[in-house]
Amino acid sequence: MFATERGYGEFKGQWEFPGGKIEEGETPQQALVREIREELEASIRVGDLIDTIEYDYPTFHLSMDCFWAEIISGKIVLKEAESAKWLIRDELDSIQWLPADESLIEKIGAALQFAWKDGE
Repeated sequence: MFATERGYGEFKGQWEFPGGKIEEGETPQQALVREIREELEASIRVGDLIDTIEYDYPTFHLSMDCFWAEIISGKIVLKEAESAKWLIRDELDSIQWLPADESLIEKIGAALQFAWKDGE
């Protein structure tokens, strides 16, 4: 899993999955492709929906569609993040996630556990 560390704002120093806001006329998948290209200079292939996260921050409500994705071209360049890490399943709890991303970690861990057992 690829995670980025916020380099700005109220949640500076906390970790998140890269992505961003959907612009008018975009699907969630198109927005993810665009955001990854803008933030990381990489091209991705978007896979299945993992989950839709609903989270109330103090100043706004977040509705976030989360997808599996893979890099298909480009070298990752951090344009907005402070730093980044590749994490294996057993490392998902090793960083401080943004509150909205925390609820996704359990689902990803369970999905990876199932996939690992299924692949034995």
